[in-house]
Amino acid sequence: MDDPQAPIWDAIGGVSRFAALAVMAELGCADHLHEGPMSADELAARCGAAPAALGRVLRQLASMGIVTTTAPGVYRLTEAGATLRSDAPDSMRPAVRMIAQEGFWYGLGSLPRTVRTGRSAFVERFGPMYGGYFKENPEAGRLFDDYMVARARPFAEAVASRYDFSGVRTLVDVAGGKGHVLAAVLNSHSNVRGILFDLEQVVPGAREFFAEAGLEDRCECVSGDFFASVPAGADAYMLGSVIHNWSDEDAVRILRNVREAMTDDGRVLLVEMVVPDDDSPHISKDVDMRMLALFGDGMERSTSEYGELLGKAGLRLNRQVELTAGASIVEALPI
Repeated sequence: MDDPQAPIWDAIGGVSRFAALAVMAELGCADHLHEGPMSADELAARCGAAPAALGRVLRQLASMGIVTTTAPGVYRLTEAGATLRSDAPDSMRPAVRMIAQEGFWYGLGSLPRTVRTGRSAFVERFGPMYGGYFKENPEAGRLFDDYMVARARPFAEAVASRYDFSGVRTLVDVAGGKGHVLAAVLNSHSNVRGILFDLEQVVPGAREFFAEAGLEDRCECVSGDFFASVPAGADAYMLGSVIHNWSDEDAVRILRNVREAMTDDGRVLLVEMVVPDDDSPHISKDVDMRMLALFGDGMERSTSEYGELLGKAGLRLNRQVELTAGASIVEALPI
């Protein structure tokens, strides 16, 4: 008979396993182990760590398949561990460092208080993440930016390859950051011209990115506030990991502005984690706990919840295109 306590103990152990990953990411262990197997003492000297303490962490990491033992006390980086190298394609190091950041740990550890009160304990202590916490903790903001760039890469290629952009002439990337997803679409679809729309302080970095990518002639970078308006007249509007940051009320405000700006035969593409309507495990449910802890009103939504939200903005859910890593494109058309 299965042990009914097993999933509880596994979740408890998961905290310890992640803590070991956080040590490896923060100390840059994968960068050093990439040179070849090292003893705990050698690696500690490279990382500036206490040898005995690091040895215990490496023992845990070996049990997770992140490193492997080649001789007593000597460890080699595995293929999984190599994803934590700083120079690895789609490096996981920024993601681990971000989740391990002190404020984030506080928010997740305070989730019981958040659920009791209905108000994010993180926001109550530090203020909104974007306007408060990152302003007071710029290093955390840089970690978050690095994480978002790393997270965008696989989504970008999936959006460009799995969605049919053949009928799109102008694509507005609303709150598109530096523009990694939009750039992937432009590189794959010569028929598309882009407009990167984001806050004034974000746009210079986006212009630099598109210039370096050789796409400045096909993409205009425009600054503004999506709570006020978005660029008008395009036939497609993409919002990648945007709507999940906001309450239903604010999300509807954003979507209504998009509906007012788009052509009557246009479309809206929401690139989001979509929560299954059943009890099946899904990464969106893990992410939703972080949203609840750290963003206050932000949340991941199910297909039916997106349908209801879109309806309030004068849009209808047309279809859902599955991407990678639990993400989807939710395509909406005017009602």
